[in-house]
Amino acid sequence: MSDQQKPKKAVSIMCFHDELCQVFNAMMTALSLLRTGSKVTIFFGSRGINAVHKQKIHELTCLPDQPKEVSEAVMKRMEEMDLPDAALLLETLYFEGATILACPLNLNVFGMTAGDLAFGVKVADPSTYYKEVMVPADINLAF
Repeated sequence: MSDQQKPKKAVSIMCFHDELCQVFNAMMTALSLLRTGSKVTIFFGSRGINAVHKQKIHELTCLPDQPKEVSEAVMKRMEEMDLPDAALLLETLYFEGATILACPLNLNVFGMTAGDLAFGVKVADPSTYYKEVMVPADINLAF
């Protein structure tokens, strides 16, 4: 069977963190899977909702619970490695075909609206998300 005949894997990725290293790992995993031909849906819930907020995405940091010098050192190494920032990754995911969803409950909990979401992010429909995305997925990942 050729690569074109193989059915695409459906992948559900859930990101519940706003710590940049976790967000970066979730997004890079999603991008890698997209580029291998998978159908990817990435869901941001809990504190992960901050990673799809059009302003807060620019404020994410690595290891905010560690001493400031540790966090700053990791951020500096990421910059030196010329890694894409979270906003660029989110935009890339959208343009390469990922479905990007925000948890409606957490929008309310964190005092946000759909208008606060970054370009390409849609509010998930809780009545269908689990039934139509997560349960039938071939792979479910959580960050």
